[in-house]
Amino acid sequence: MSRIDTTFQTLATQGRKALIPFVTAGYPFADVTPELMHAMVAGGADVIELGVPFSDPSADGPVIQKAGDKALAFGIGLIQILGMVREFRKTNSSTPVVLMGYANPVERYDQKHAAPGVASAFVQDAAAAGVDGVLIVDYPPEECEAFALELRAHHMDLIFLLAPTSTDERMAQVARVASGYVYYVSLKGVTGSGALDTGAVEAMLPRIRQHIQVPVGVGFGIRDAATAKTISRVADAVVIGSKIIQLLEDQPRAKVSATAQNFLQEIRSAMDS
Repeated sequence: MSRIDTTFQTLATQGRKALIPFVTAGYPFADVTPELMHAMVAGGADVIELGVPFSDPSADGPVIQKAGDKALAFGIGLIQILGMVREFRKTNSSTPVVLMGYANPVERYDQKHAAPGVASAFVQDAAAAGVDGVLIVDYPPEECEAFALELRAHHMDLIFLLAPTSTDERMAQVARVASGYVYYVSLKGVTGSGALDTGAVEAMLPRIRQHIQVPVGVGFGIRDAATAKTISRVADAVVIGSKIIQLLEDQPRAKVSATAQNFLQEIRSAMDS
């Protein structure tokens, strides 16, 4: 059983829903991420999604693209991000960490760090660092069965996105390989775009659950406590990214962690009320 499975099972017994904040690794300062991760846990985060910066993202809106560009300018890549996870794990052995990004950095990592007898250097090194799940936006489920099996062999989960346009066939494909949770993208568009239609989300989730047995998180468009509370009534998890990135953008180094913690405490309180 993965740390993600354990977390969702514990929350279910408590009658609570998961709060999953997303931050871009290495943003807004290159060295702040492990401290920021601890602050988010203190604020009520149950799972942390760390964005792997990439130069040509397809799902990220302008806010997260800008954060990724800044992190790349700092020289942040997978080697540095795995180091951040190792640092976090020195004092936190329970909060799941998910890496969210694109195929190119993962496949480049495997090319550079290939070792005899090792199918994926990335999977081995991520597991050793303490990563619990991977969400690769541009990996289609029908091409991921071997990758999913290798991740599970290292007690990690492969997480997929679903969208308002996902067909029943696509949901069934995802169901065959997904573990941990699935991430329902509540909007047609990129991160941070548009206003969330909570009624449409509520109508879509029963259809998703006809195919998907793992927990369902909802993100893309959740920006405040009221919306988070509404979504938590129907979803298993609430994912918040762009709003956190915006809040951190202009903060001095000394206030980054407190800003994130205070915001998440507000969200957590609303979800639990």
